This record gives sequence, C-alpha cells and structure tokens, in this order.
Amino acid sequence: MRIAVAGGTGVVGRHAVEAARAAGHDVVVLSRSSGADVIAGVGLVGALRGADAVIDVTNTTTLSAAKAIDFFETATRKLLAAEHAAGVRHHVALSIVGIDGIDSSYYAGKLTQERAVAAGSVPFTIARAAQFHEFAGQLLSGTSGPVAVMPKVLMRPVSAREVGAHLVRVASGAAVGRARDLVGPRDEVLLDLARRQLAFDGVRRRVLGVRLPGAYGKGLASGSLRGGADALRGEITFDEWLGSGDHVRGE
Repeated sequence: MRIAVAGGTGVVGRHAVEAARAAGHDVVVLSRSSGADVIAGVGLVGALRGADAVIDVTNTTTLSAAKAIDFFETATRKLLAAEHAAGVRHHVALSIVGIDGIDSSYYAGKLTQERAVAAGSVPFTIARAAQFHEFAGQLLSGTSGPVAVMPKVLMRPVSAREVGAHLVRVASGAAVGRARDLVGPRDEVLLDLARRQLAFDGVRRRVLGVRLPGAYGKGLASGSLRGGADALRGEITFDEWLGSGDHVRGE
C-alpha cells in the first residue's frame, strides 16, 4: 500500500518511513523540503494522490497552549482537507498517553488535534504513545551551562523506533478511531533518565528536578503519563536505547 508520512524527517517520522519501507510499502515523505507544507497547505493534494493512508507525526516545540493549539489545529485542518480531496481513506495521528486531564500547555494542542481529527471527514485512528527515550536528551540540549533543570515527570518511556513501527502497523489496518496505547517496558523518572544519559555520554553536568506549577506540572507528576494496564508494551529499555545506534552522544 501507499503510505504518506507527514513529518517524515523528524524523530518519529524517520523511523515510520524506515518501518514502512521495510514492510514493502510505497512511502511518500511530506515535509517542507519535499515541497509539502502542512501549515501553508501547499503541495499536499498532489503529494497525497494515490495514498491509502497518512501518518501524521508533525510537531512543534512550545509550552504555550495558544501556539500549540494554533499549530496542531492548522496542520490537521489543512492535512485532512488535502486527504479528502485526494481520496485518502485512513488518517493516523500520533498523540500522547494520559493527557486527558492535562488540557494545558503543549498537551492542549495535542487534545485539540485529537478533536479535529475525530470531527474530520477522513476515517481515522488516534494512536497514543508514551514519551520517547529521546525526550530527556531533547530537554538537555535545550539548555546550557553546568546545571540542567528537569520537570518532575513520572513516565514509561518508549523508543521512537518502536513508535514508528507501531504507527505503520496501525496505518496498514482499518481505521478504528482509537488504537491501543503504546508505552515503554519500565516505569522511569525523567530526572533519573537525564542523569543516566549524561553519565553515559561522559558529560559532567548537574541535574535538578522541579515541580512545575499549575495543571500541567500536576499532570506531569501524577503518573497519568505512564498509561493504563491495558497498554501495549515496547521492548527496548532506556538503557538499551542509550547503547544503540539510535542514540547519538550529546543529543
């Protein structure tokens, strides 16, 4: 089948593209570099003609609820309109486990995305996953100096590689509205992950944990982001990921 991946050059997208090609699918990568812009709505219909399914892993980096909502609402609306025009019959959106009670900050944007997908005219599946093993490194790389500050987060992290493969399996099947959640194999604390990554990379840097204020901080620390007992479990642990080719030292 022909699968288009929106955001196919990103953290999860590149793994989804790899998994889809390995499974024998014809893959179309939607990105600005390929001439398809989901925010501007440029180049989408032509790129999607003949596609059976679209995997949407587009993303923005912000803690502003307004900016996150604007990004995900705009990208979803433009993508769904192009899919409808091109005759795509399955839209798969990646979201995050446990965010229903955290309708603030970045998660407000993801919940807006879910609602927009459900209200659209294209048959859909929302596939939620836990935070990625890559998450600690992303936060570390966003700060500088001898001290890094990490929010208190109870999580069950999963590798982006396993998420990409999961999304391809979901896209290969029928639209079901909501797929089973995907989480990692172990309970973890973000602060500990950051310290282990720095030690593995040989970087001397102190990491301090803080409890963020408001509903967002409460949700991060609540344990809801670990997902439920019925979630699918990934197999790659954080420490196994650190020693794999998917982890680049210092990132």
